[in-house]
Amino acid sequence: MNDEKKILRALWLLIIISAAARAFIAGFIELGNDEVYYRLYAEFPALSHFDHPPMVGWVIQLFTLNLSLHHEFFLRLASVMIGTVNTWLIFMIGRYIKDSLTGLYAAILYTTSLYAFVITGIFILPDTPQNLFWLLSIYFLIRSLPSMELTRTNRYFMLAAGVTTGLALLSKYSSAALLSGAFFFILFHNRKWFSAKETWIAFLLAILLFVPVIAWNINNDFISFTFHESRITPGKTMPLHPDYFGTEVIGQIFYNNPVNVMLIITAMIAWVRRKRFMNVDYFRLLMWICMPLTLVFLGFSLFRQTLPHWSGPAYSGFILIAAAWLADTSIQGHTGRLVPGVLRAAIIFLAVLLTLAVGQIRFGWIPLERWKVRDITYDLYGWRQLGPEFKTIAEKDNAEGVMTGDPVIFSWRWFPAANMDYYLGREIPVRLYALGTLERIHKYYWIDKERGPVRAGSDVYFLALSDDFVDPASLYVKMFDTIMPPDTINILRGQELVRQVYVYRMKGLKTDYNP
Repeated sequence: MNDEKKILRALWLLIIISAAARAFIAGFIELGNDEVYYRLYAEFPALSHFDHPPMVGWVIQLFTLNLSLHHEFFLRLASVMIGTVNTWLIFMIGRYIKDSLTGLYAAILYTTSLYAFVITGIFILPDTPQNLFWLLSIYFLIRSLPSMELTRTNRYFMLAAGVTTGLALLSKYSSAALLSGAFFFILFHNRKWFSAKETWIAFLLAILLFVPVIAWNINNDFISFTFHESRITPGKTMPLHPDYFGTEVIGQIFYNNPVNVMLIITAMIAWVRRKRFMNVDYFRLLMWICMPLTLVFLGFSLFRQTLPHWSGPAYSGFILIAAAWLADTSIQGHTGRLVPGVLRAAIIFLAVLLTLAVGQIRFGWIPLERWKVRDITYDLYGWRQLGPEFKTIAEKDNAEGVMTGDPVIFSWRWFPAANMDYYLGREIPVRLYALGTLERIHKYYWIDKERGPVRAGSDVYFLALSDDFVDPASLYVKMFDTIMPPDTINILRGQELVRQVYVYRMKGLKTDYNP
């Protein structure tokens, strides 16, 4: 059962197949709303941004050679590579806290999680670098904090944890859970670390690495912090929303694979019943880091809408606990199988779901609209068609003198503005501006300034989507002499009409637009 060669062979098979599958999907499907938006972090780098810290933009710059590689595959390459490293990394953590079998089970559970496989392993989001530095921080903290002897080696691990925690904070604000988890573990279980200078140096390193984000927020009235506070803080008279809470619970179960969640709950129950299947201090440290993050977002969901992937990093720790319990159970039961049936079920769940999802995105296998159910896969489809179609219209308009100069586009929200910025911009030079409140246009508030003014007399396009329709007359009628009737671009998936895009020409900007 514990044959090291078999375990390593199974691990590398898992890593190779997972990486190949994620790489294929990364290039096969179009970018989502969030992904095209975070690409702007790389095109317009800054010390921080309205929505998130800067790390995801830096990662995109690195793996696309500063956006010289434009295809979706290269924009997502960081996620494919980091997801592969993370699979190996969680194996290493599992092997350290118990044995190689635990490491293998942790790697399988991690791979079968939709959060790990898709959200951080295919899609390019702030969660991608966060998950890497989160796992590295857990590894370094486990190698240091539970130790009762403050040796030179574990002191070095503490310093390393400070660096990776700082990098995690540069990825996403929720990484603060690493700092609080480490602090409370020391406070309640190993106060000796308070006397070690490395503890305080590690904390200082994390904060110093986060200084660019603080500096940017100081220069921008702490807008990023107040934005996120408004998203999660309940108002004084805000009623309870059991429906939001239910959606969060179901979302966490689905995103992390129902089979995995069942194993996590079973392992937790076993621990409460005093079945000690792993080192007590390792368990405590993982719980101090991960459980508060989960409970905080469940608590917020009682009052405001939340997104299930916000608590995703916490499940990395829970997966390690479940893997340790499952390894202990498998050895005691002598099942004779390296990969027990429950893990095979988790793999099957992921494979079936991915096949259906990718097929639905590209081919529309299930006619959801006939049942009056919104097909959310439309968000990941049709933009590749739109680019060449718009290019044809814009070139014809320019040749006939209908519109002059390189195309200028006005939009009303950060999406679909970012989608058009990328997919239209791949075909033809485009200057796109998003006009509206800061909460609606996000980073475009700063991008518009970098792109400069639009001069009076300019002609401007506006593209309205049939499934997210806004009439440009309601937004810009006072800004232009004329808004002409639109041309229509049909977006097809096979023989199915999934969206129409209405291309409006807004003639004669009355005054300069100075962002």
